[in-house]
Amino acid sequence: PRAAVRARTMSRMTSALERGLTTLSSARASPASARSARARTALVANAPRMGVAGASPMASTFVASAAPRDALTARHAHKSRPRRASYATTPRASAGDAAPARLEWPSRDCYAGALRETDVGRAVTLCGWIDKSRDMGGIAFADVRDHTGIAQIVADDDASAEVKKVFGELRQECVVRVKGEVRRRLNVNTKTATGLIEIVASEITILNTVARSLPFGISESAQDKEEIKEETRLENRVLDLRRPQMQRNLKLRHQTLRALRKVLEDDYGFLEVETPMLTRSTPEGARDYLVPSRLKPGGAYALPQSPQLFKQMLMVAGVDRYYQVARCFRDEDLRADRQPEFTQLDIEMAFTDDAGVMKLAEDLMRAAFKSGADVDLPSTFPTMTFAHAMEKYGCDKPDLRYGMEMTTINDALAGTEFKLFADALAAPNGVVKVLVVDDAKKIPNSKLKPKGDVFNEAIAAGAGGLAFVRVAEDGVSLDGAKGLVEGVGAAAADVIRVSNAKPGDLLLFAAGHKNLVNKTLDRVRQFIAREYDMIPNGAHAVLWITEFPMFEFNEDEGRHEAMHHPFTAPNQDDAQANPNDLTNARAIAYDLVYNGVEIGGGSLRIYRRDVQEAVFSAIGLTSEEAENKFGYLMEAFQYGAPPHGGLAFGLDRLVMMLAGARSIRDVIAFPKTANGACLLTEAPGEVSDAQYAELHIKSVAPANEG
Repeated sequence: PRAAVRARTMSRMTSALERGLTTLSSARASPASARSARARTALVANAPRMGVAGASPMASTFVASAAPRDALTARHAHKSRPRRASYATTPRASAGDAAPARLEWPSRDCYAGALRETDVGRAVTLCGWIDKSRDMGGIAFADVRDHTGIAQIVADDDASAEVKKVFGELRQECVVRVKGEVRRRLNVNTKTATGLIEIVASEITILNTVARSLPFGISESAQDKEEIKEETRLENRVLDLRRPQMQRNLKLRHQTLRALRKVLEDDYGFLEVETPMLTRSTPEGARDYLVPSRLKPGGAYALPQSPQLFKQMLMVAGVDRYYQVARCFRDEDLRADRQPEFTQLDIEMAFTDDAGVMKLAEDLMRAAFKSGADVDLPSTFPTMTFAHAMEKYGCDKPDLRYGMEMTTINDALAGTEFKLFADALAAPNGVVKVLVVDDAKKIPNSKLKPKGDVFNEAIAAGAGGLAFVRVAEDGVSLDGAKGLVEGVGAAAADVIRVSNAKPGDLLLFAAGHKNLVNKTLDRVRQFIAREYDMIPNGAHAVLWITEFPMFEFNEDEGRHEAMHHPFTAPNQDDAQANPNDLTNARAIAYDLVYNGVEIGGGSLRIYRRDVQEAVFSAIGLTSEEAENKFGYLMEAFQYGAPPHGGLAFGLDRLVMMLAGARSIRDVIAFPKTANGACLLTEAPGEVSDAQYAELHIKSVAPANEG
C-alpha cells in the first residue's frame, strides 16, 4: 500500500511539473511572463501546505477569511492564539499569482499626487498601491496611490501585450512600479488634484501582491460607502493607517509639531533636552506604571507621568529655556481623549512671570492653528478666573462659542418655602442655580420632563431631576408647572433680573450641593447646545482660565490635594495674608481652553525650599515622606534656583481638535483601547514565570486572567 501511495504521489508531481514546463515554454518570449508562470506553478504546488485546496481561477478579490474576530472583550483575554490565516491563491485574488521570486528595490522620480498639467509630455516612474482598477473593453485604467495622492494610469489599445496582461492582474492594494508618459486627460476629474492628467503606461511591474482578504476598503471612495468599526480598524491598524484620512492625520501631526518647534527654536531660542523614561514613583496625580528592577530586588522604576521635576532641575542647572516632545504615562481609566501613553509638548523657562509664559503659549497656538487648520486666532486671548467660570458655566473649561450662562439665585430665593429650594439652601455648600436658555428652538416640554432627553442628562450627572419654567411675555413672571411657579412666588422678578433672562427664555433649575449643581447644569448646557444646533459653524473660542485654587479637598481621604500639582506657586498676596495656612490660597496657574477642551496648562513654580515644604505639609506629607520622595528637588533649590515657570500642551488632544477627529486614537499611530490593550500586537501579553523570577516577583493573578 505504501508503494502504491508513493507511486500515485510521484505521478501527480510529474504531471504538475509537466504542466509547469509547458506554461514556461509558452511564456518564454516574455521574461516577466515566465517569472509569473514559475510563481504560479510554485504557488499551486504549495497550496496544500498553505491550507487551501481547489481554488477557482475565477475567485473574487476578497476571499472569505477564517473565523471572524471575537468580540472586543474576548480579544482582550491576553491569551496567546494564532492569527487569522486567509491567503488568496488565484490570479484574481492575488493580483499576479505570487510575488516575483527576485526582490526589487525600485526608485521613483515623482509622487502620484504631485503631478500636474505642467508635467504633460514628461516620462515618469511612479511607485505605490493600486487604489482601484477598471477595464473598459480595449482600454484599461487604474489609480496608483501613494502618500501624496493618486494618479490615473492607462493602458491604451496600442499598449504592449505584457502591459495589458499585467493590467488584467491588478487588484486593490497590490504594490506596483509604473513607467510611462504624462498626457492630458480627455475626461477631466475635478475631484482630484491630478484630475487633468494621466500616465500612459509603457511598463508596469507588480512588486508585491495581496495574499489575504482585505478587512475593509482602503480607497477613499470605499470609505464613503462603509462605516468601519473602530475595533476592526485597531486590529488591522497597519491597513487603517494606509487609508488617506489617516495619512492626512499623521501629516497634520507632523506639520503641527514642526510649526511649534519653529516658534520655540527660531523665535524664542529654546533648547530641546530629553529627560529619563525610567525614574522613581512619586505621590499625587494618577497611578504610576511601574517597571520592576532586576538589579535591585523589590525596587521599581516608574514611567514618567510628566517630566515636571526634571525640567525644574534643568532650570536650576542653568538651562534657561527648555522644551521636549515628551512621552508620558498614566495608569488611569481611559476615555475618548485619554490614553495610557501620550505625548505632550513640555516647556519651562527661567526669569519670567505668568504673562511671559502665556504670551509664548499664545504665539505657539496661533502658529499651530494657522499651520494645521488655516485658522487665525486672536492677537490676544481673553482671560477668565476659575471662580467666574464655575459660577457662569459650571466648569473650568467652558465652551464660549455659545451663550447659556447660569446664575446662583440663593439671595433671590431667601425665605422661600418651596421645599426643593429651601432644603438646598439650608444644607452646607447648598445652592440653587438657574441656566438661561434662549428658547428660539422651542425645546418641547416632553424633552424636559422625566424620561426626556434633557432630563436624562441631569440624571446622568447625578442629580435627582431638573425643574423648568419659561419667562412670561410680561418679562417679570413665570409660566410653567403650578407648584414651581407658586414656589418661586414673589421672587420671580428677582430671579429673572439677576439671571438676565428675557421674555420667552427657558429657565432650568438645579438645587443641591454646589459641586453637583455645577456638574449637572454644565452637562445639560453642553447637551442642549449640541442637540439643538446652537454651536455656530466655523466658530473658534479660545481663552485662559486663571486663579485656580491651590488645593481641593478629598472627601474620601479627608485631606487636601493639589489641584494642579504640588510644585505650583501660591498667589503671593494670599500667601502673605496667611503664611501659616495655604489651603485657601489661589495658585499662579493658567489653563488654555479651546472650544470647551483644555489643550494646555501650566503655572509659575516654587523655587524655594521653605515654600515647597509648606505646600507638602498642606497636602499631608510628613517631613520624612517629603524628603524621601522629593529630597533631590528640595536640595537643588538650595543651590540658587532661579524663578521659573512653564506649561505643557497635550499634543494628541491639540491635533485631534485641528483634525476635527472624534477621538485622539485617530491622530495616534498605534493607540490603545479604552482598557489599555493594543489590538494589533495583543499587548499586554503573557509573561513567563522565569521572566517574573528574574525580577524577583511572582504573579498572583488568577489562572483564567493570565
